[in-house]
Amino acid sequence: MAENGNGAEPQPETQPAAAPQTPRMQVLAQFIRDMSFENVVAQKGLTNADVQPEMSVQVSLDARKRPADNQYEVTTKFKITSANRADKAPLFLLELEYGGIFLVEGVPEEQMHPYLLIECPRMLFPFVRRIVSDVTRDGGFPPLNLDTVDFLALYRSELARRAEAQKAQPQALI
Repeated sequence: MAENGNGAEPQPETQPAAAPQTPRMQVLAQFIRDMSFENVVAQKGLTNADVQPEMSVQVSLDARKRPADNQYEVTTKFKITSANRADKAPLFLLELEYGGIFLVEGVPEEQMHPYLLIECPRMLFPFVRRIVSDVTRDGGFPPLNLDTVDFLALYRSELARRAEAQKAQPQALI
């Protein structure tokens, strides 16, 4: 007990509550794991005169623990297809796997999965956007500037898809 200095009854000492650790993320490395760009227009010898591109972008994510303490590898996978609006003929296909190695501390274990698949891809996305823009421009097309990806919505839709798939599986009799 500590004395309060004014002669009144001593007050119990209060221990400061352990402050929750602030999440900390550091990008240790970034890299292109795999990339492919197929320019169908150039392969077929077509001209760009009558081309009105229609884009389709598919995004998937992967994360895994690395052997070092608090290190994780997160991979974003983009598959971008472009077809001519008029006849649906393919124009190009771009596949990009872009990864990062992250040091993540202060995130509770039960929140680590969403953190890795939402926050880490947000850090990588500007670099992916730049690569896609440069590759499409260098491939003879106007630079494709990807719209911002809502990784939270992507994560939630994947959880919902998995829940539906689990419901669809027949229950085993015990």
